[in-house]
Amino acid sequence: MKFLFTILIVCAIMPWTYSQDTTIRKPNPIITLTHTDTILSTIPAKIKEIRAIKIENRLNIDGVLNEPEWALAPASPHFIQIEPEQGKSVHFETKIKVLYNKVYLYVGIIALDTLGKKAIMATDFIRDFDITRHDLVSLAFDGFNDHRNAMSFVTNAYGVQKDLLSFDDLYYDINWDGLWRVRTNRTDSGWTAEIAIPWQTLRYPKSKDSIQSWGFNVYRNRRLSNEISAFSEFPHAYSSLRMNYAGKLTNLQPPPPKPNIRFQPYFLTQYDHEQNIDSGISGENTYVKVGGDLKWAINTNTILDLTVNTDFAQADVDQQVNNTTQFSVFFPEKRQFFLENASLFGVSVQQTPDQAGGSMRLQPFNSRTIGLDSSGNPIPIIGGARLVHRSDKLNYGAIVMRQGNSGGYPFTDFFVGRLSENFGELNRIGLMTTIKNDALGSSVENTVDAFLRFGKANSINSIFTHSYSTQTGKSGFAGAVQYFNSTNQWKVWWTESLVTKNFNPEMGFVSRKDVIGTTPGIFYYYRGKSLPLKKYLLALEPGFTPELYVQASTGKLIEADYYIFPVWFNFKSGAYFGYGFIPTYQNLTTPFQPLGLTISVGEYRYTQQQIWFSSNPSKILNLQILYTWGPYYNGRLNSGDWKLQFAPIPYISLTGEFNRNRFSGVGELQTNSTVDLIVLQGRFALNPRIQLTAFYQKNTENSSNNYNIRFSWEYQPLSYIYLILNHQGFEPVNSKTVFADNAIFKINYLKQF
Repeated sequence: MKFLFTILIVCAIMPWTYSQDTTIRKPNPIITLTHTDTILSTIPAKIKEIRAIKIENRLNIDGVLNEPEWALAPASPHFIQIEPEQGKSVHFETKIKVLYNKVYLYVGIIALDTLGKKAIMATDFIRDFDITRHDLVSLAFDGFNDHRNAMSFVTNAYGVQKDLLSFDDLYYDINWDGLWRVRTNRTDSGWTAEIAIPWQTLRYPKSKDSIQSWGFNVYRNRRLSNEISAFSEFPHAYSSLRMNYAGKLTNLQPPPPKPNIRFQPYFLTQYDHEQNIDSGISGENTYVKVGGDLKWAINTNTILDLTVNTDFAQADVDQQVNNTTQFSVFFPEKRQFFLENASLFGVSVQQTPDQAGGSMRLQPFNSRTIGLDSSGNPIPIIGGARLVHRSDKLNYGAIVMRQGNSGGYPFTDFFVGRLSENFGELNRIGLMTTIKNDALGSSVENTVDAFLRFGKANSINSIFTHSYSTQTGKSGFAGAVQYFNSTNQWKVWWTESLVTKNFNPEMGFVSRKDVIGTTPGIFYYYRGKSLPLKKYLLALEPGFTPELYVQASTGKLIEADYYIFPVWFNFKSGAYFGYGFIPTYQNLTTPFQPLGLTISVGEYRYTQQQIWFSSNPSKILNLQILYTWGPYYNGRLNSGDWKLQFAPIPYISLTGEFNRNRFSGVGELQTNSTVDLIVLQGRFALNPRIQLTAFYQKNTENSSNNYNIRFSWEYQPLSYIYLILNHQGFEPVNSKTVFADNAIFKINYLKQF
């Protein structure tokens, strides 16, 4: 520990930075619970409690709290308002009751509303739904009482589930899927929910005491008025997962934790058809595939996952991006095996949705390097394992995977090992190693990272990583240090990063090499009495986030972008409007080729303007716009992204997105061109467990036409039947039109022992 801490202090004073996304992304107040003029400076002296009652019978989970056992449970104390007026009495009461038996922990929710079911808002039935669009109630359990970690279970008024694991209210496994059940009922008095969580799903210590008390908090969002209330009050600056502000769930007698095994085999059959229209060559193939996953909770702190013949046929497809910047695009992971416990291995400097590091992204381990090629096409995975241990002091884990040979890719072995130690209230220091080995050679990357908090407002996050490849014999370095300050009215940061020319994270991601980045930023949050239209406005949030990049090998300034947003309004409805302008300096040392154009080496100075807009995201119609216009290198570029969602009822959600980049006089040939990307999505649900989704993309940049249609039926908790149709049509460089179609049937079954 002392050795690691010494390394951190030495590295933290060095002028290196890590930056992150391609555009400024302002925070949505509902997502981030942005600061107000009031904040709780200390944990409340009196901790709220709710008493759980033991019962012998099993309850019928139907959303109606009519079993006589519910009358035995005392209702929770009155909730308190978090948004929009911290600490005030709520306008809409919420009552929580807790029961348990030897198998389940039961939670009953009564969400009262004077408008009854007419006030309920929801736009879709997707699992892990967007919380900005729904009425919801969220439960958070701290079974170890360490005030750092939480298991969260969320439901909307239609029984759609969302669950996640939280670590220090800073890192989240949002795609963790726990085994639990919920049903809801909507009435003229509001809505009720009945939740059953198996003790095997929950995590808690083996205790000599027969009676346990856990950290516990609940928050509710009444979406029509955006009133957020909580069982135990927490500051606007944090979320309900900041467990040192939690209340207590008392009188629990859980069974002693025991090894918990979940086995999930699958059966898949697939038909493929490929055709080259110009040559007349076509091919067909049908095959059967079996495999599965096994999850073994060795104890409450340690989990082993095994996977054989791993398959991700049901994973969401990537949405294409037409990129006009010099930064590579980062695509998020969507495959379930790699999403679980991703927070332990996902070392980064990013702390907030503001993308405080700027346009650059450095991630030493990116799970998409396993089982996917550079275009996102699948490569067979023979199998692998993941071991994760988490406790209040020490966290460690490892992933071992073997990738098959396919499409010119040889057999490849992957390893990532991670160790981190918690100290103090919210501090952490860690090490990580990744190794990739195939017939061509090996690559190794070693990383040191740390997060230090000074009081409630100040923190330093740092990451330093070194790569080496036996195939090239070259090594490289990347590092970052970020200071971050967050208070009621201000959010300020300063990030310094360095990526050398030979840095090559073969199991990671870096958006730009041979660069030194300086990316400070500042946002001001104003909610004072002088705020205009206070009936509608939540906050005025102007910001300034400059980004400066120097070529590491020469020391020359190669890019400077000054993002200035004098106008940014967040509305109480969840809508927002922002206007900004971006003075830019570009010094191209090599030709740049955005979307088929070629821009010559040289210096360019120009200023673009930008508008961001979103209407109320929970309404039947929601419109989002990002529009940028003005000079671009030696010409002009008007770039717009329009997204419209139509959700007349929660059972139907239709979304259309249109992205257009119109170039005028750009590049060596002063080209005029227009590149369009059209995305259409539909979701049709009988209930949260039976759904049909469709996804269509047309991109004129590569003349592609793709669609994905998927039917899914969760016939019992976390057991699914899928029917999937995929189509890819495009014209490659040789101008020969190619079509590829496949039809997939897949069934999996989850058995918990």
